[in-house]
Amino acid sequence: MRTALDTNILSAIWSNEPSARQIAKCLSAANRDGAITLSAFAYSESLAHPHATTKFIQEFLHASGIKVEYAFPQNLWSLAGERFAQYAGRRTAMSNQPRRILADFLLGAHALVQADRLMTLDTAFYERNFPELALYPIAWRTPADSPPVLLIDADPRKSYP
Repeated sequence: MRTALDTNILSAIWSNEPSARQIAKCLSAANRDGAITLSAFAYSESLAHPHATTKFIQEFLHASGIKVEYAFPQNLWSLAGERFAQYAGRRTAMSNQPRRILADFLLGAHALVQADRLMTLDTAFYERNFPELALYPIAWRTPADSPPVLLIDADPRKSYP
């Protein structure tokens, strides 16, 4: 089982948001299920986190066992473009929709084409634009007696040994 990550998952952990502890448990559970992947788009977006340096991000991903995927097949690009075009048509008809960027659609297409599910905090967006995409349920609780597999230090100002 391959789980793709949305940038908002990493951002929530690094910002120590209220959901960070539960997200870390979900990452551990997902890691037990199989590989955790991060698209190059999400990796690039993560570089914009206010407290995360490139070194911190690379060390965090390595320590967490998260693999960045840089190569993408042609059908991923086509799928992202098609879904972005559908969204643009809906947004034109309904101007009250929030503006989304192409990276959101690339991330969804990556999860659909190269993973089995997506872990995101933006479920409504992906349910609407990628209805066939399986989403990882963040609200799901891991058993209290499950040992964590990932060692996650959420403070981007710290360095790993």
